[in-house]
Amino acid sequence: MARDTLTKEQIVRTAIELLDAEGLDGLNMRSLGKRLDAAATAMYWHVKNKDNLVRLATDEVWGEIELPDIDFLEWRTAAEAVAYGMYEMIMRHPWIVQALSGYLLYGPNKSRHDDLVLDLFERAGFDEIEADQAAASIFMFVLGNAVGAAANVSLNRKLSRDGANAEARMNEAMAEATAVARQFPRLRTRIERAAATDYNAAPDRSFEFGLTILLDGFSDRIEDLKSL
Repeated sequence: MARDTLTKEQIVRTAIELLDAEGLDGLNMRSLGKRLDAAATAMYWHVKNKDNLVRLATDEVWGEIELPDIDFLEWRTAAEAVAYGMYEMIMRHPWIVQALSGYLLYGPNKSRHDDLVLDLFERAGFDEIEADQAAASIFMFVLGNAVGAAANVSLNRKLSRDGANAEARMNEAMAEATAVARQFPRLRTRIERAAATDYNAAPDRSFEFGLTILLDGFSDRIEDLKSL
């Protein structure tokens, strides 16, 4: 594909597909060019360099989050929608966790999202400083919960290199880790309970639990502010 027939939008969307499949380590202009049937130099013409491409791709996926209508929703319902929307986006694109720690990321979609969250918490009753703190708390809570899943994706990709059986290697490591954990009473109790109840097959409720506790704290603070 010639340089003039490519568009920045095509490149960014294809970069996201490549990032989803290969992670940040798999993104380079040559691999991207192969997917687009274009020369690597054509990529640079439209997106300058890899850092800028990652920035553009990241802002594009932030745009996938459906923003709640805070004119009609109660603040807590809207906050839950924001948190779940962000979490689900990161689960679809786990490479974003690594990108956040290694690239300068900004753009209109991220700014639109952040501005709405600040508006949401100001409407709830926080002043500007506490609205900033509440928004940051939600962001770090979601990111912290997403790190494990993102790490698993990267680990599985690493373990699968050169045709290795990632599942077998993971099971071997888990067996060794379980043997170590059984030496400690609280971990041993949980291991035995999981084996008896098939606990690990149940849906993971930790995100919902943690978010509820966090928003309960916000709610208590808002009630305190109303009483001042």
